[in-house]
Amino acid sequence: MRRTIAVSSCALALCAAAVLSGQMPRNLDQRIARIEGHLVPTITIKDRPASAMAIAERMRFYNVPGVSVAVINGGAVEWARGYGVLEAGGSEPVTPHTRFQAASISKPIAAMAVLRIVEAGFLALDEDVNAKLRSWKVPENEFTKQEKVTLRRVLSHSAGLTVHGFAGYEAGGPMPTLVQVLDGVKPANSAPIRVDVVPGSLWRYSGGGYTVLQQMLIDMARRPFPVIVRDGVLGPIGMTDSSHDQPWPESLRGQAASGHTANGKVIPGRYHTYPELAAAGLWTTPTDLARFALAIQQAAAGKSELLSQATAKQMLTVQKGAYGLGLSLDGSGPIARFSHGGSNAGFQCLMVAYVETGQGAVVMTNGDRGAMLAQEIVRAIAAEYGWRDYPGTREKTVAQVDPTIYKAYVGRYEYAPGRVIGIRVEGNMLMATDGRPDERGVELLPESPSKFFQPVQALEFEFVRGPGGEVTHMIVNGSTKARRLPSS
Repeated sequence: MRRTIAVSSCALALCAAAVLSGQMPRNLDQRIARIEGHLVPTITIKDRPASAMAIAERMRFYNVPGVSVAVINGGAVEWARGYGVLEAGGSEPVTPHTRFQAASISKPIAAMAVLRIVEAGFLALDEDVNAKLRSWKVPENEFTKQEKVTLRRVLSHSAGLTVHGFAGYEAGGPMPTLVQVLDGVKPANSAPIRVDVVPGSLWRYSGGGYTVLQQMLIDMARRPFPVIVRDGVLGPIGMTDSSHDQPWPESLRGQAASGHTANGKVIPGRYHTYPELAAAGLWTTPTDLARFALAIQQAAAGKSELLSQATAKQMLTVQKGAYGLGLSLDGSGPIARFSHGGSNAGFQCLMVAYVETGQGAVVMTNGDRGAMLAQEIVRAIAAEYGWRDYPGTREKTVAQVDPTIYKAYVGRYEYAPGRVIGIRVEGNMLMATDGRPDERGVELLPESPSKFFQPVQALEFEFVRGPGGEVTHMIVNGSTKARRLPSS
C-alpha cells in the first residue's frame, strides 16, 4: 500500500506541473478513465461500428489476470497504474512496482549496454565478434568466408545467425550453461546458433544473435552479464525495479507476476527461466522501461550523459529491414518512433515511444494472449493523447464466398514448436481453435476465398496451396508461416 501511495503522489506532482504549463487537462483521472473505457479491437468490419470496451472486460476476454501500464507525456512519466492480480485466483494486486518478464524488450537494454562499451573504445561496431569471444566462437563456414558476424549486424538482426527465440525452462528442471545454449547441447531445448546465410545479406530476427552478444560481453568484461547491464544501464537510468534474476528468487515471490497460458492457467512453476539474458531475461516494470525510453529520447536530443547523440542516432537509424540497433523503427521526422515487443511463456508486453515528441507508453501483461490487449491499450492511449500517425484500427469488408471451399482448409497448423492452430468447419462457418478438439473456437470471416480474419482477436489467416493445389500452409497475421501437419 505504501508503494502505491508513493507512485500516486508522483503522478499528482507530474500532473500539477503539466497543468501549469498548459500541456494537459486538469483532471488526470478523467484522462485515464477515458483510456480505460475506450479500447477498440485491431480490426473492425465495414458498416459495423466497433463499440468501445473497458480494460477489465478485455482482460477477461484474453484470459489475462494482470496488466501494468506507464505513459510518457511531455518528456516525463506522467502516470503508471496496475490492473488485476499477480496470479489467477489470487488477491495480490498488480501495482506499478510489480515486475513482469520483459521477454524480447531485454534486447534494446542489452543493445544500450554494449553501445556504451563501444563509446568507451573497447568494442567496434563493424569488427568480427570472434575477435572478442573467448569461451566460444561463432563457427566459421562457407557463409562467413567473405562477410563476418559483426556487432552492428547482431544488434540489427542481420548477422545471418539462426534461432528466432527461446522457450525457456520450467521451474525445477535442468538448466543449460550459456555455451550449451550456443551449441544446442542438452539440456538446451533450442537449436545450435549458427550462420546459415551470408552475414549482412538479409534481415531475420535472431534471439540467437543476442545470446552470442551476451557471451561476448561476459568474455570481455569477465563479469556476470547482470552486473554489466546493472552498472552500464539499469543503475545510471534509475531502473530500480529491474534485474536479470534468472530464476526469480522465491524470497521475492510477491514482487513478481506469475505467467499464464492462453487459457488463463498459471504456467507450471509460475514462470519459465531464461538463461538467454540478453535476448529474454530481464524482469522489470513499465515505469522502468518508460525511463529507458526517455533515456533514448534524451540522448537523441543531445541531452544525455549516458549515450552520445551520435550513438543514439545510430540506434535510431534503419540498418536493415525496419530495425535499428536494438529497436524497431517506424516513421520519420516528427512522427518517427521506436518500439519493441516481448513474448515469453506466460508474458506479453509492448514498448513504444516517439523520438522527438516526448510521448510513449509501455504495457506489460502476464498472459499468453496479452499481445493484442497491449496493442488495444496503446491505441487507446494514442487516441487520447493525439499521437501523430500512430496506426489505428484496420477496416475490413466481409466477402461473399462459397462455404464448400472451407473443407480444403480443415486441419492443424504449427506456427512454432508445439504451438498449433486448429481449423475446422461448423455448419457454414470456418472456425479456428488453439488445436484442442474440445475448444469451442472462434469464427473466421472471409475477406476473399483464401484470406480470413477474426476482428476481436485480430487474427488474419491466408491459406496457401502447393503446386498440386493442396493447402500446404497458412500465413498468420501477414508474416508467420504455419505449416499444415499431417492428418492423424
